[in-house]
Amino acid sequence: MRSIWNGAISFGLVSIPIKLVNATENRSISFRQIHTEDGGRIRYRKVCELDGEEVSSDEIGKAYEEADGTMIPITDEDLASLPLPTAKTIEIVAFVPAAQIDPLQIDAAYYLSANGVPAAKPYTLLREALKRSERVAIAKFALRGRERLGMLRVVDDVIAMHGLLWPDEIRRPEGVAPDTSVTVREAELDLADALMDTLGEVDIESLHDDYRTAVEEMIAAKAEGTEVAAPREERPGGQVIDLMAALESSVRAAREARGEGEPEAQVHELSGRKKTAAARSAPKESGTKKSTAKTAAKKAAPARKSTSKSAAGGKAAEKKTTAKKAAAKKTPPRKRAS
Repeated sequence: MRSIWNGAISFGLVSIPIKLVNATENRSISFRQIHTEDGGRIRYRKVCELDGEEVSSDEIGKAYEEADGTMIPITDEDLASLPLPTAKTIEIVAFVPAAQIDPLQIDAAYYLSANGVPAAKPYTLLREALKRSERVAIAKFALRGRERLGMLRVVDDVIAMHGLLWPDEIRRPEGVAPDTSVTVREAELDLADALMDTLGEVDIESLHDDYRTAVEEMIAAKAEGTEVAAPREERPGGQVIDLMAALESSVRAAREARGEGEPEAQVHELSGRKKTAAARSAPKESGTKKSTAKTAAKKAAPARKSTSKSAAGGKAAEKKTTAKKAAAKKTPPRKRAS
């Protein structure tokens, strides 16, 4: 790999000659601008706005623009005269736990390579010291005309350096969080935890850029004179109306995708937690209503029984009266004794 900067790591009184190498590369596909009528390249010319003449790179310098539009010319000599002790040195200023570094600060990544045989011993010493301490080194260095902040850590058997943004370059997240009060229920958190557990971990090496692959296939097809209509994958969008249903469906789909058995039962078990939590949080007036209904039923029960008995007794008495009348008609009158 080609080095982009040569210098040394300053580790106390120890100096380690190193080369700086880019640790990452941009794999995104770039496009050119063309004239759609004839396919000709569109190029930009650098023109002076005062005389309208095109200028070459040798005639172009730097300037700082004031708020009122005034240009203050700045030469390379002006910048070279500024005190910059880290121009050729990565100066380690502290060693801190890696967790102390805010990921928002992390910028570009580089590999540091020992420059020459004499640098191998101090390079290995610093690498092993970083490993054993389980800390990272905070350093200052200069690259492309400005001083920067860096973090040194060990990757395999190589010292890597991450460029860091200065603390005053990190914006505060003011006005970003939701400004409305939202309550998250335990049942919703249970399902969210289940979804995270189901998705689990992933091998980062297995991830790839599907969009870039599709663009490459489309370009290859066009080069061969054929058109490829890539099917668009429709993803559910819009507002989530039922959060619990969405979470349950997500857990079910994730478990089925991973080939786990009985996803339905597991989701229903989590759904049961939701119902239990809802029952605990429900108002107690439902229990009061049930008690009131039971009491009313008990009071009504004797009344219904007595009414039934009265009705039954009335019918029996009516039957007896009818029977007596019928018997009196059939019996002949008795003769009087003389």
